[in-house]
Amino acid sequence: MTALTAALLTGWGFVVGLGLPPGWNPNIPATPDTAAGVTFPLVGIFLLAHGAPRVTGWLMCAGGLGCAVNTFATAATLAAGAAGDMAASGYLRWLMSLGWGIGGMLLGVIMPLFSPDGRLPSPRWRPVLALSISMIVIQTLYQLLLPSPPPERSPWPEPIPNPIGVEALAPHAATGQAVIQSIVVGLVVVAVISLVVRFRRADSTGRRQIAWPMSAFAIYTFFLMGGADWWLMSTSWTVLTAVAIAFAALRYRLYGIDTVISRAFVAAGLIAAVSAVYFGAGALTGLLLSGYDRIGGLAAALAAGVFFDPLRARLRRLADRLMYGTHGDPAALAARLTREVGEAEPAGALIAVASVIRDGLGLTGVAVEVDGPGARRVDLGLLGPVPRVVPLVWHGEPVGRLLLGSPGPRRFAAAYNDRLIGVVTPYAADVAHAVRMTADLQRSRERILTAREEERRRLRRDLHDGLGHALTDMAMSINMAKISLRSAPASADRLLLDLRTGMDSVSQEIKELVYGLRPPTLDELGLTAAVQALADDSGPSVRVQPEGNLSDLPAAVEVAAYRIAQEALTNVRKHAEARSATVSLRREASALTVRVADDGRGLPERARSGIGLISMRERASELGGTCVVGPAAGGGTAVEAVLPIAG
Repeated sequence: MTALTAALLTGWGFVVGLGLPPGWNPNIPATPDTAAGVTFPLVGIFLLAHGAPRVTGWLMCAGGLGCAVNTFATAATLAAGAAGDMAASGYLRWLMSLGWGIGGMLLGVIMPLFSPDGRLPSPRWRPVLALSISMIVIQTLYQLLLPSPPPERSPWPEPIPNPIGVEALAPHAATGQAVIQSIVVGLVVVAVISLVVRFRRADSTGRRQIAWPMSAFAIYTFFLMGGADWWLMSTSWTVLTAVAIAFAALRYRLYGIDTVISRAFVAAGLIAAVSAVYFGAGALTGLLLSGYDRIGGLAAALAAGVFFDPLRARLRRLADRLMYGTHGDPAALAARLTREVGEAEPAGALIAVASVIRDGLGLTGVAVEVDGPGARRVDLGLLGPVPRVVPLVWHGEPVGRLLLGSPGPRRFAAAYNDRLIGVVTPYAADVAHAVRMTADLQRSRERILTAREEERRRLRRDLHDGLGHALTDMAMSINMAKISLRSAPASADRLLLDLRTGMDSVSQEIKELVYGLRPPTLDELGLTAAVQALADDSGPSVRVQPEGNLSDLPAAVEVAAYRIAQEALTNVRKHAEARSATVSLRREASALTVRVADDGRGLPERARSGIGLISMRERASELGGTCVVGPAAGGGTAVEAVLPIAG
């Protein structure tokens, strides 16, 4: 009802004002009060209906209604005066003074003090609020008691009377008006300063919220000080001010104020600079080439065009630097990241990336977490209680997290940071992946060294404890047989038989040692036939599918493929409960793929890697390859190892 009443009063006053006769018709068709009388009550009702701070909504409704009353009463006062009813015009003047005092002060001073959250910036601003309320009363009473001006000073054909005017105020009318107006303007400026104070103290989200009303009120104050000549700009900006307050009051509907300000700054700079260049070039060519207007216009247009794009780029960089600091350009930040990462080793690159991100985004703190192999965390600065978490993904594989603290001073929040976060995240993911790979490589080297030493220890133990003792016993048997040969031939014959048995045992141990180093069947039969021999053992039916030339594989690749197939088939027979299995050996230009799939019961829900699975992965990793164990396409389990082949 408030919004409808205000709109009807404002509409009636605007229409009546347009129809006033000459002399009684104002010089301008609309004032900021005209726009405020329609816009602010509507926006205030909207805010109250959508859960905005009630103080903000009611101030907009009351202030807008006051402006509507002022618009209506002004038109009615002038219409009555034009009709000759000066008594009615005098009484309507009271209503005009009341609406002007209440509407102007509520929207111009008190509204900024309570924007955008419906509270004062701090208790220290209560005297300003008290002075503002006092000025509403003082200004309204002064206008009600001010006597009519003499005919020669009246802006209208006939002075509008004031039935309760105090004639003693007449000599001081101009001075009183100037003092009151100065105080009101000062309060308007103080109200804008209160928004600046809020902005400086707020966090990143609060700054983005406060920037809307602060910018709107500052620009409106500038237009208002321009006087009647700026009526169109101040009236139009009144509407935008109401919209800006709505954006700020509804925090969850904030828009990119930093983007708006940046683009407005660039647009204004372009208009001013290009206009100056155009008119300057036009004037210069007009002086030098008098009579050639077309040439002058063409030269001016060309000069403005030459300066347009470089100027736009410079203005954009300047706006970014003013609002975001020294790293507002994503390309510059990406170049810095590339340089810092290229100059550091993987472990140091993690710190370098965190440092560049913290500085480039202007954050209070940054942390980079690396998951899985080589798990590590680097912290710089203070993250705060609820840091922003950005997942780090490398080619579809999660490799860690990027934790971002709050933006520091002189920074806007989401619109700017989201633009740069999209730039820095791939670099952080690459470095996190490099850290994982470095740690994985280091562990692989350690495992290889450990395995080599363990293999040497086993060989030493087997040679010393097995072959060493056996050969010593055989030497003693030979000596005893030699001694007994003449005196006790039967005893010598028995010793020689034991010697023969010992030689067979030594031969078997040597075969086992050799088999442990490299299966003889690989040399005797080749990889395909050796795997086929494994497949022919008892258990489920196993089919071997060779593909490509498998005859000239490197020895290390052959052994790894054979051992992986052997271990996988052993698991099939022991654990899979499968009816059949398939072993695929596929030779490609740069790799050999070994795949063992069965139709058994598959992997358990919480499968843990045993010694066999770890052994298969380590054999593939030693060659720089991969080994993956997972479900088969038709059910069961599949083991797939990719073993690189050096060219």
